[in-house]
Amino acid sequence: MAPPIGFVSTREDAAARVAYLFSETVLSVQPNLKASPSVGFQHALDRMVHHKVRGIVAKRGTLPSIYSVRHNADPFLTVVEELGKTPFVSVTAPSSTLPAAITHLAKLAKFPVVIHVSMSRSFADFSEIISLRQLGFTLIQSFSLQEAQDLAIASHILATRIGKGVIHFFHQHEGEETPIPFEKVSKLDNVVYRSARVYGVGAENVVDNKGHWDNTAGDVSSESAMDRTIVDETNIDQRNLIHDLTRVDYTTAAGLFQATEAVFDIIRVALGRTYKAFDYHGAGNADTALLIFGSSAKDFITAIRQADSGNIYSKVGVITVRIYRPWSAEKLLATIPQSVKRLGVLEQIHRQTTKWGPVLLDVISSLNSDLSTTTAIPVVVGYQLGYLDNKTIGQALRGISQNIQSKTPIQNLLVGGPVSHDVDLEYHLSQPELETAYSKMLFNVFGARLSILNSLDSNESGIPQTISSNPEYGFGAYLAKEEEKEVFVSKLQKAINANVFTNQETKNLVLRWLLLNRESSSTLSEVGAELISSLESDGSEIACEFLKDKAFFLGTTSWIIGSDAWSYDPGTSGVHNVIASGKNVNVLIIDSQPYTARATTDVSRRKKDIGLYAMNYSNSYVASIAVYSSYTQALQALIEADKFAGPSIVIAYLPYNEETDSALNVLQETKKAVDSGYWPLYRWDPRPDDSGLPNFQLDSQALKKELKDFLERENHLAQLARRVPIFGENIAGSYGSNLRSQQRRKAKDAYSKLIDSLTGPPLTILFASDGGTAENLAKRLHRRAKGRGLGAVVMAMDDFLVEDLVAEENLVIVTSTAGQGEFPQNGRKFWETIKSSTDLNLTSVHYAVFGLGDSHYWPRKQDAVYYNKPSKDLNYRLEILGAKRIVGLGLGNIQDPDGHETAYLVWEIQLWKALGVDGVGVFVDESPPATNEDIKIQSNYLRGTIVEGLNDETTGGISASDFQVAKFHGVYLQDDRDIREHRKASGLEPAYSFMIRVRMPAGISTPAQWLAIDQIADENGNHTFKITTRGTYQLHGVIKKNLKSAVKAINAALLDTIAACGDANRNLVCAGLPYNHSLHKELTSYARDLSEHLLPRMTAYHEIWLTDGNDEKKLVAGNATVDFEPLYGASYLPRKFKIAIAMPPHNDVDVFAHDVGLIAIVDAEGKLAGFNVLAGGGMGVTHNNKKTYPRTGSLLGYVKKEDVVVVCEKIMLIQRDNGDRKARNQARLQYTIDHMGIDVFRQKTEEILGFKFEEAHAFRFESNIDHFGWVKDERGLNHFTMFVENGRIQDTPDVRIKAGLREIALAMKSGGEFRLTGNQHVILSNIAEKDMPAVTRLIAEYKLDNLRHSGLRLSSSACVGFPTCGVAIAESERYLPIFISKLESYLEELGLRHDSVILRMTGCPNGCVRPWLAEVAMVGKAYGAYNLMLGGGYDGQRLNKLYRSSVNEEQALELLKPLFKRWALERREGEHFGDFLIRAGVIKPTLEGKKFHDDVAEEDDE
Repeated sequence: MAPPIGFVSTREDAAARVAYLFSETVLSVQPNLKASPSVGFQHALDRMVHHKVRGIVAKRGTLPSIYSVRHNADPFLTVVEELGKTPFVSVTAPSSTLPAAITHLAKLAKFPVVIHVSMSRSFADFSEIISLRQLGFTLIQSFSLQEAQDLAIASHILATRIGKGVIHFFHQHEGEETPIPFEKVSKLDNVVYRSARVYGVGAENVVDNKGHWDNTAGDVSSESAMDRTIVDETNIDQRNLIHDLTRVDYTTAAGLFQATEAVFDIIRVALGRTYKAFDYHGAGNADTALLIFGSSAKDFITAIRQADSGNIYSKVGVITVRIYRPWSAEKLLATIPQSVKRLGVLEQIHRQTTKWGPVLLDVISSLNSDLSTTTAIPVVVGYQLGYLDNKTIGQALRGISQNIQSKTPIQNLLVGGPVSHDVDLEYHLSQPELETAYSKMLFNVFGARLSILNSLDSNESGIPQTISSNPEYGFGAYLAKEEEKEVFVSKLQKAINANVFTNQETKNLVLRWLLLNRESSSTLSEVGAELISSLESDGSEIACEFLKDKAFFLGTTSWIIGSDAWSYDPGTSGVHNVIASGKNVNVLIIDSQPYTARATTDVSRRKKDIGLYAMNYSNSYVASIAVYSSYTQALQALIEADKFAGPSIVIAYLPYNEETDSALNVLQETKKAVDSGYWPLYRWDPRPDDSGLPNFQLDSQALKKELKDFLERENHLAQLARRVPIFGENIAGSYGSNLRSQQRRKAKDAYSKLIDSLTGPPLTILFASDGGTAENLAKRLHRRAKGRGLGAVVMAMDDFLVEDLVAEENLVIVTSTAGQGEFPQNGRKFWETIKSSTDLNLTSVHYAVFGLGDSHYWPRKQDAVYYNKPSKDLNYRLEILGAKRIVGLGLGNIQDPDGHETAYLVWEIQLWKALGVDGVGVFVDESPPATNEDIKIQSNYLRGTIVEGLNDETTGGISASDFQVAKFHGVYLQDDRDIREHRKASGLEPAYSFMIRVRMPAGISTPAQWLAIDQIADENGNHTFKITTRGTYQLHGVIKKNLKSAVKAINAALLDTIAACGDANRNLVCAGLPYNHSLHKELTSYARDLSEHLLPRMTAYHEIWLTDGNDEKKLVAGNATVDFEPLYGASYLPRKFKIAIAMPPHNDVDVFAHDVGLIAIVDAEGKLAGFNVLAGGGMGVTHNNKKTYPRTGSLLGYVKKEDVVVVCEKIMLIQRDNGDRKARNQARLQYTIDHMGIDVFRQKTEEILGFKFEEAHAFRFESNIDHFGWVKDERGLNHFTMFVENGRIQDTPDVRIKAGLREIALAMKSGGEFRLTGNQHVILSNIAEKDMPAVTRLIAEYKLDNLRHSGLRLSSSACVGFPTCGVAIAESERYLPIFISKLESYLEELGLRHDSVILRMTGCPNGCVRPWLAEVAMVGKAYGAYNLMLGGGYDGQRLNKLYRSSVNEEQALELLKPLFKRWALERREGEHFGDFLIRAGVIKPTLEGKKFHDDVAEEDDE
């Protein structure tokens, strides 16, 4: 429970608050960087920051700076450096971090730094404080919440008074204590002021706090007369203080002690509470006393007070230590009653390294310091204080008393339970969850052979985690294991020499193993496994003896894992020792610094490049990896490191700001770092290759300067450039030189254009455009301006130098609207600059702005501000900067009758009139831009200039027209949108690559074809591939130079990519049907026949992709290749065309979503008879354009199976001739049918068929999901439907699905199949019973079973979205798993974990995963915002409807959770979620596509 406002309830809260108020900088040392801790120092500091509380000593107008530093990031080095910037520095830290920082603490003791230390909540180790006793710190201990606050204040006053370090430590009480009020710091203001002046800090650095404290953060907002009186009395009472500090020598222990007592006296006067160096509790005439240095002193005192008078310990006194250093023998002797004859010293030390405890020696020294006294010295007995609780404290006291009162007391008895070395959960050191990605990789690769030498999970008795986790400890553990292995090998050698093995096979294996062990052979583990098997079957006594240490036979792979904290000083961290040793140890160093945060790194704390450090030794294997960039490269590096006989240093990138960052954030940061060269991927083997030089392999395309310099020194750079020509340009010149070259070239081109255009009054036209509409409009305006005699230039906003604005005479800006009212990417830098500029004077500039927006895009009233926001903001800002409008702001609205042209034409006329050129009559060639129809017709039957584009090495992309033509070849141009903006800012073109989609009718692939695609993805793509919603393969990340070889390889696998995209019949998808072989075989036969029949006949495909340059095609007269498209003609179809075949009761292909849907109908004997034919399904929509909508297919009727091919052909031909070729968003068959009417369309189809459709046969669908697990077909063969999340085949640290399916493909015998489903999953088909053990073993080994997934996850799917899809406006594939995880635990609470709910997510409204048919859909509206759709049918026959527009994650969860709860409580038997929502009135049903926008739950408020 949170304390009342103005109160604190934990000692850490109290100390942290005081540290904040008395410091300019506070460093909070954390065991992790998880967001928003609920307890501890950081929690209190976060509250102070949130309330913007001003500190006492912070400079005027500033707040204290708070830094969170991980415990293993050398935090106290940061403190040393901060002291060079400000004298008022404090630290909050767990005690476990102190021993490792002693070298830094020795420096800090000389400065006025205050360190507030919290001992462990469970059972503290006071040796962590004792170890600091000789560093020069004043060590002050507090015993209660009130003391923690008072002595925290005293510590800060003391530090500034004496100019030396103070450590304030306390044991954090379990749970919360009774809250106490914040101390009014105003009482001590003048004392602090004087202390600061004594230390030499001027008055200007001390804030006057009177009257500004925020009550919610701790102090009253205004002071009463009483408060002012107290302040005055504080000043007056200075003369009444016991101590005069003006003549104290702080260089002596006595002087420091005197100063400490003086500050305690200040606390007494100001706060009315008295504190002493030592406190005595108990009877004044006690003959036995206990000095307790540990966390249970209060419990001892309570137990003694409550003891009966006859109890042996009822008159035992207790002494507690408040000022541990400097130690005052005088004060201790004065505290001990004269009656005490026996003195016990209890020290709470986990590991006693000397016979006598340090505090015991302090006490003995004190007792012997005054030998002149006549008082007898008490008998002193030392005890080790173990774990005690309220139930055992009495028993402990009885035992102590009995021992100390005996004639010969035993020294160093353990009092209480044995020490537990588990630290409390709050400060438990653990590997951040994100970083387990690399640990999981190690376990996946090496399995039982893996030995993590410094594992945080190891149970090393008596060794704290702060020690056992460091590299020196790990290296020591390695050396110890090596010694054990040497003993083992020696015994084995002696056994061989003594001929004790009777089995000759065993003897031979032992000899072979010994030989391989001497050579450090990589095959040692294989022979070791054979040897273990042989020894197990041997059964002899000697065999059993060696089997006790059988792990040595396998040969362990030894790893030390740590963080980039080791990079600051390789010497002190211990990494140097590992490298210099030459031993066969592997070190994995995980660097977590985000690329975007690199510039904020303290220059004085620059990390060393451990990779280069190790490479300079020339004895180590070195690799730089990033699992979120290339899993394959990372895997290869780990394997190579293991095989290398010597030190291996693997530096692994895993950037995050907080440990709760999503994998998506880590991925985006990684890509930027690798692409820029900040984090190059490479592998270095110092062993000479064929050229006699060490083998350096660069696995990414950019090198950072430091690595480049090293390679040049070592003469490897030229070799690398020769070996890998693609890297030549990147290596020959740095990114900086490339950038400067491009900038000069761009400037020269711009200057030339400027000179050409200077024929009249100047006009600069700038544009910001993502989709190209605003850019085309600006360029059209530019052509018209030149035609009217104006000296016009046109460019993107970000290509224009803002500082040149002041020299412009006439400026016109055209901008579209992106995201939530944001500027398009190529205008953001320009906008941010002028938005923040304070010195731009544009009084001589005349300007006009035209904006493009959609007034319906944000339907909620509160979101109306986003409509055309960039143009409005820009128009207002230019006016503020002094510019004068030429004409008023123009706002183009896509909802107007002619779209943005409605407003634009009026605005343009006004512009010409204002510029005085409206009367100029001049012809301007304004040929409309080429449409898709123009491009197709002019492409010469889909050749275009693709060949020329592929040969153009000046760019990674192809032309816009070829981009459209290439789709017909199954190829899409894409770029990596994660780094698009970053590359643009660096002067680089987008990171272009290509997507390749395979044509594979019915989704059937042989194991050999699966392996071929797997290999193509590795050799030519991004090491992953995707199963699409059309049941085929899709490869991503294929760069242009690899494109042709990839397509060739696909064809070599007896597959092709023809018409996998483009305006033709796409890949034909068919029901998976694993339980019925004969029906599936017949349906797939029709699927193949249809696909081949409707395939474009273009010969361009063979010319472009399948020739090697030597093939010649025969040309006819006129050198024109003769092509003929009997079905398509030269312009092909108006839009794409899709066909699906379904088999009731499973609608796993969403048959209603396709242009043509074929529902298989079987006869009474269960054999295929024919098909019900659907036409007009389609999923493409444009946001808030009500002319577009999704549509389910209309039932035309039934046809016999032998007629189905011709029926599909005729439907396609009607679409060819009647589809809208002017408006592509109206060009699909769904709109053709609605324009014609379904009856007219059916009649027209029947006319060209020559026969009529029969009445549709009855059918029933149960669901449109896949059903996972094993089934048998009628032949007894087995089929396993496997869940593949969003269809992505890749290896991750959690699941190696790609590797697993590769192994399964290799294991599958002839006849086996991979069936790809329309829901993006895989069916392993036709598995014979004899092959089942091997396949099931691999499924289990690679975790490919489906048992662990929730029903929601199993029923989910997502399109690709970011980063490769060019039209995505929101995340989908990468984000959906994260979103589902945030719902699953709640669904489990409701008992819904295994209930199927169809959830689909898309990055745009184009509908690639058919979201409009899902029970729940999230359709991207802007980055991070989605339209939430509800009410789709579980069987895939009913469209959903808009429930809420533009919701973020938090809003979506808030909306869905109550609906799921209602469903759990109110649903009927077997009622699915979508059906329930309609019955409950949450959403209205969508009965046909044209009604999709009607009756939505959230109406447009415009």
